[in-house]
Amino acid sequence: MGIRKKTTKNPPVLSHEFVIQNHADIVSCVAMVFLLGLMFEVTSKFAVLFITVQYNVTISTNGPDETAVNHFHHGIKDLATVFFYMLVAIIMHAIIQEYVSTSPDTSCFLCENFLSNPVTLWEGYPHTLMPFQMKFYFICQLGYWLHALPELYFQKTKKEDIPRQLVYIALYLVHIAGAYILNLNRLGLVLLVLHYFIELLFHVSRLIYFSNENRQTGFTIWAVLFVLGRLLTLSLSVLTVGFGLATAENQGFDWSAGNFNVLFVRITVLAAICLTQAFMMWKFINFQLRRWREHAQAQTLKKKQVPSKSKSKKDKANGVNGVSHGADSPRARKEKSS
Repeated sequence: MGIRKKTTKNPPVLSHEFVIQNHADIVSCVAMVFLLGLMFEVTSKFAVLFITVQYNVTISTNGPDETAVNHFHHGIKDLATVFFYMLVAIIMHAIIQEYVSTSPDTSCFLCENFLSNPVTLWEGYPHTLMPFQMKFYFICQLGYWLHALPELYFQKTKKEDIPRQLVYIALYLVHIAGAYILNLNRLGLVLLVLHYFIELLFHVSRLIYFSNENRQTGFTIWAVLFVLGRLLTLSLSVLTVGFGLATAENQGFDWSAGNFNVLFVRITVLAAICLTQAFMMWKFINFQLRRWREHAQAQTLKKKQVPSKSKSKKDKANGVNGVSHGADSPRARKEKSS
């Protein structure tokens, strides 16, 4: 992302340019209103809805050392929390001016031990209770991808790029919100960890390539992992939704209990994941074909340029030799002696 040039002109207040140049300050003021609301008893109950994570449930564990563990479930009040952290994401984006993704996902992934026991992805569904890290992670993810919508305006995105960006943002929001609302948070967390790891490798490969264009090994590794990631995503989704939930004891639709384990929902979830993975593979194949085509064209131009340069040098050398031979030719010597 390029750095904006500072202008000395002050645009009219609340104009298009004014909002773009000062959007970080405007959003900071809005966020500050909620923070100031915590200081007064009248508004604190309202401000808490936006700032703190809602729907806390305390569960006491049985045993000699009885301890209380906090878990969370989702609800309509989460919209207020997501809105506040969307404002935070806009402020952070304006400060850093780079693509930064909040990623406590790996920490949640390791804490829940999904690697050692994959059966927990579907065992005990519906997973209505979440630890704080997982709850806060999904709130941050929803807030981050919602903030990407006003950022299209703030960053002056080109009109021809807006449809592509909207599709990109919508895919993230639909899948993350779907996993959150349908209580498939464990599967969603695992798939996000896998996806973000591959995306991180791609951005690191780009940075290395920009420093030295000859270093393209990272793109090769990313291409292999990208294909493997799509296969692993499909495998885990089919295993969890297609087989695990289909054979689970708790079948049926119950909105109040958070149970959505019915055939229609399972087919819809699998169809959405499969179509998204197919769309990503199609974009990936087109990207690779375009890259190989451009590489082949560059190699062809280099081959054409090398013979033409050597031929021009040879012709130049022959011209010099022709002049020297012409000076020493018999006719020249005859004319010189006469």
